[in-house]
Amino acid sequence: MAKLLIFDWDGTLCDSLSRIALCIRCAAEEVGLPAPLEHEAREIVGLGLIDALEALFPGIHMDQILAMRDSYSRHFVKLDSEPSPFFEGVETTLEQLKGEGYLLAVATGKSRRGLDRVLKARNLSGFFHGSRCADETAGKPNPKMLHELLDEFRFLPGDALMVGDTEFDMSMAVNAGVSRVAVSYGAHSPDRLRKYQPLACLDKFAEIRGLLKSF
Repeated sequence: MAKLLIFDWDGTLCDSLSRIALCIRCAAEEVGLPAPLEHEAREIVGLGLIDALEALFPGIHMDQILAMRDSYSRHFVKLDSEPSPFFEGVETTLEQLKGEGYLLAVATGKSRRGLDRVLKARNLSGFFHGSRCADETAGKPNPKMLHELLDEFRFLPGDALMVGDTEFDMSMAVNAGVSRVAVSYGAHSPDRLRKYQPLACLDKFAEIRGLLKSF
């Protein structure tokens, strides 16, 4: 039975994919690179920003990466003065899961500064028992985020469950030996996620409570 529930943020808990894609497109135009289409930008959500830019712009130089990172951050902070909403049922379900005794954690491609900012804006600082961000450890699909969270709580892989919306989340969980649950409403299609043999692919976040009770 899972004791530690680890959630991706963007596209799993938070309905922020369009905002992220827009900021990537604006940053590309600002530094003179061809702006990716929205669906192309959404494809790399979940990766750390540097990995995401290298995937979107093969051969990009480090000075361009740094310029895009700064531009992206400016655009995102401006737009995120009003945080992107949670998907339906997320906040209530997280509170219920915490009340039922589960430990809750976040493993995200966001920066530490970005995650802390949105948690503070939503009055959720301290709500999660743990978190890891791409700029303070290895990014997805490297399993280091999950290994560090398991070590922090002195759990084995079988004690945890990873919940995410991308192949990066599912692959990270596979690499860490952690069970996984996919959500169908995020960046990657259910068909892509099912290749990683998740326990389920949920259409609504709140369905996770029923799934956990079935174990």
